[in-house]
Amino acid sequence: MTGNARKHVRITRWLAIISVLLLLVAVTLITIIRHINPIVRSRAVAMLRNRFDSDVELRDLQVTLFPQLAIHGAGLILRHHGRTDVPPLIAIEKFSAEGKWSGLLGKPWHLSKVHLRGLSIHIPPREKRDPHKRSRGRDIPILVDELFSEDAKLELIPSNPEKLPHIFLIHHLKMNSVGLGHSAAFIASLTNPTPPGEIKADGHFGPWQSEDPSATPLSAVYTFNNADLSKFHGISGILSSQGKFGGVLDEIEVEGETDTPNFAVTIAGHRVALHTEYKATVDGTNGDTLLHPVIAHFLNSTIIANGGVVKAQTGKGRDIILGVSADHARIEDLLKLAVKADKPLLTGLVSLKTKFELPPGENDISERLKLNGEFGLGNAIFTSPEIREKIRALSRRGQGKPQDKDAGSAVSQLKGRFILRDTVITFPGLSFEVEGAAVRLTGTYALKNEELDFRGQLLLDAKLSQATTGFKSILLKAVDPFFRKEGKTVLPIKITGTRDKPSFGLELGHKSRQEEARNR
Repeated sequence: MTGNARKHVRITRWLAIISVLLLLVAVTLITIIRHINPIVRSRAVAMLRNRFDSDVELRDLQVTLFPQLAIHGAGLILRHHGRTDVPPLIAIEKFSAEGKWSGLLGKPWHLSKVHLRGLSIHIPPREKRDPHKRSRGRDIPILVDELFSEDAKLELIPSNPEKLPHIFLIHHLKMNSVGLGHSAAFIASLTNPTPPGEIKADGHFGPWQSEDPSATPLSAVYTFNNADLSKFHGISGILSSQGKFGGVLDEIEVEGETDTPNFAVTIAGHRVALHTEYKATVDGTNGDTLLHPVIAHFLNSTIIANGGVVKAQTGKGRDIILGVSADHARIEDLLKLAVKADKPLLTGLVSLKTKFELPPGENDISERLKLNGEFGLGNAIFTSPEIREKIRALSRRGQGKPQDKDAGSAVSQLKGRFILRDTVITFPGLSFEVEGAAVRLTGTYALKNEELDFRGQLLLDAKLSQATTGFKSILLKAVDPFFRKEGKTVLPIKITGTRDKPSFGLELGHKSRQEEARNR
């Protein structure tokens, strides 16, 4: 055999060997491709089962290896501890992933991108978790470089089935370096439904606590912009907020501040710059939000509120129930929020304590708002010169010096209890004093039409005849004894009309409301 012939035989033999090897490779690849779906499905289900301590349902999974690894699936459901009496821990409508096919061969599994659509996470309350420990299989670590989610929902289920869950709607979510038992950085954007506005959060989530999902850590800073408060019928303004939150999923601590440069209560219509600082706890065990406290600043006043946003006593929605107090507030600032008039009726420092209740509903806030409290002003000054002069004249008459222009004092110790229901303020007790006289009233003030309806007593130090002059003074001496009681002249009075045009008068022949109440 010549050299060329031997060379040709060797080439032919190598070609045959290569052909066989290629055939084997092809057969192997065909076998792998044919079985890749069940292989990946089996390993994925095992990984999810062990990672989340859950039973796994997977409706569809498709895997391709060329030109790169691509995974598509739908209908993924994880039931924590296999329970079917509560919503699934995790449900995903559709998902996809990509990476190098070699990423499924070693440890950890390595995927470059995962994309989720319709992600729902339901965190059960601690009381509803299965107390029996379940043996977990061999853990399969996984690392995802980037995870994207659209239209996700995180729902904290309260322990009381009658209470509504606390729901966070996360429309866009990006997480980096997810897996391997450590926290993952995330950026999320949310559209807050009520009040409508955009929230952006930047923080860390995890590591996931498979035995106790609600103990999974969460922390972030956030901004909330362009929130339209007119969604709450009865107030208006565009709110912006920034702050931070953190803790674990079933008990998230939130703190931050808000600014509403054009806040207004519709019934009054005056716009003020409102700034608040707040701390709150989102309690995943009952779905309530506890406020502790909210500090509000507007004009020259500060108001402090503590309380919560809790499940409504009846029907759907949540009640806002607060304890509100103010020791550094101005009465003219409060009136600016509550009363239509451009000029306040009076000025001065006010102390205030009230219970604040706002039940859910679609009607105006002023129609739903309930207040029950008390207030006091130590140095009230009426803004109207006419009213100030009437007060000083009352003081002079009370002292028995009706013609002494140097006598008379301003109001002191203006205080009272009040109850707001259905836009009407009822005053079970309202009183003020001037030198020589005191006024005790009960009555109502309607916020919408500003109508006054008060009845009560005017108590004078002087006798009735001493409160006037001339022939009238002589005539009244005969009736002085009939109006004196415990060293005071007691006259039944009434105040009616409107805030702009009040009418003051005696109500002789009628018992005061205090006397009527005592005689019942």
